[in-house]
Amino acid sequence: MIITEMLASAIRMGIPILLASLGAIYSERSGVVNIGLEGMMMTGAFWGALGAYFYGPFMGVILALIAGLLMALIHSIATVTFRVDHIVSGVALNILAYGSCRFLSIAIFKMATTSPHVERFRPVDIPVLKDITLLKPLVSGISPLIILAFLLVPLTCFILENTVFGLRLRSVGENPWAADSLGIKVLYMKYCGVLLSGLLAGLAGAYLAIEHTGMYVEGMTQGKGYIALAAMIVGNWSPIGALAAALIFGLAESLSFRVVEGGAIPYQFIKMIPYILTIVVLSGFVSKSTPPASVGIPYDRDSG
Repeated sequence: MIITEMLASAIRMGIPILLASLGAIYSERSGVVNIGLEGMMMTGAFWGALGAYFYGPFMGVILALIAGLLMALIHSIATVTFRVDHIVSGVALNILAYGSCRFLSIAIFKMATTSPHVERFRPVDIPVLKDITLLKPLVSGISPLIILAFLLVPLTCFILENTVFGLRLRSVGENPWAADSLGIKVLYMKYCGVLLSGLLAGLAGAYLAIEHTGMYVEGMTQGKGYIALAAMIVGNWSPIGALAAALIFGLAESLSFRVVEGGAIPYQFIKMIPYILTIVVLSGFVSKSTPPASVGIPYDRDSG
């Protein structure tokens, strides 16, 4: 039972990382680095809380998706149309997200760092499995967004591997000049990749605000956007790999909370565990991973 409870906790902690990581896969498969995931998640969390507070959790998710999409649109215009360095654009987005969320929080909630508590989705049980005692922590009282996140993993695999859209997206990320010579609309595909990443990052933010904490808290993403990028790299730009990596990072965070509750080790040290794990894992996996060949390279049709 303890193991299943730990796994259930790891899933809850890993879901926002998984969603953002799936988004990063779409973006990087199209050849665009999305360091701005952190800001997109933060914006999604704020607008998710705002929508849930005034109109309920469903509208919160809708507003979070729109917010993530708009942030991704800024990133795609900067990097695809104007060929701004992807890292510079992403960092600027993160700063913009922090400042705008703080400003809007003061203007709307009259508080700089938190929102009031918001309504959550009604938890659901998985039929049949909920009656198995060993599996009960995993399959009962779970958020619908968790089920959606798991369904998005095979859906992303199918889209990338078995659809014309996925084939074109991957070809643009590998060699945009060759894709262009075959008649593929390179800029359109890059926009699609980045916008999909914004949608999923916004959804990750909505999960944090609505289901994880039940409110918006300034800085609540706590670097999860960067950890999502690490999960993508560890997963070798594969949805299944990203799922496994997100669960590992979620387990590390879950363990850190349990150790903190024990009180034997200082809180500040324990909170470093997920970030230390990120550095250790990346140092071992970056050299073994194979990114899309043209990721991070601004596309200029005349320079190919």
